[in-house]
Amino acid sequence: MIRKEKLIERFLARPADFTFDELISLLRHLGYTQAARGHTGGSRVAFINDDGDYLRLHKPHPRNILKRYQVEDLLAALKERGLL
Repeated sequence: MIRKEKLIERFLARPADFTFDELISLLRHLGYTQAARGHTGGSRVAFINDDGDYLRLHKPHPRNILKRYQVEDLLAALKERGLL
């Protein structure tokens, strides 16, 4: 199994320890890039694909681990878009 498939499988399992770095990698594999943010961006981040579709969330802090609701919300959004 290739890395992309392993990462998708891990995300679909809704792990309690999915990191923001893993999310960036997952979204990159799905065609999203992190949108450039201004100096007032704060912890809010956006990811955009070539079609102009945005995914927005708060970067987790103080740890790099996504909260359970973030994993669930992102999973629902990606399924709704037909990406998972």
